[in-house]
Amino acid sequence: MDVDIISEDENPMLHRTDIRFEITHEEATPSRLSVRDSLAAALDKDSSEVVVHELDTKFGMRKTVGYAKAYDSPEDAQDVEQDHMLERNKIGAEEAEAEEADADAEA
Repeated sequence: MDVDIISEDENPMLHRTDIRFEITHEEATPSRLSVRDSLAAALDKDSSEVVVHELDTKFGMRKTVGYAKAYDSPEDAQDVEQDHMLERNKIGAEEAEAEEADADAEA
């Protein structure tokens, strides 16, 4: 999977960069999480700092165009993003699982 950054727009007020990208893939449209990990690697960011909003693949094409937001920190992402986008991108799920494990251990 090849990731090409089309445009990057800085948004210092929200501590993020808005990114338009294009992915060339061999098989079916890649999953949101695999796109997030590939995009994070291309941007030299942690995957918990990248939130993928859109993935659009035209029928029969091997290219997907998308929109994502790369935050300065995972905390900035959790403060700004809507809960359903955090769930889709599995951001904050690690902490929730750790809290549940702690609660189970105490019981």
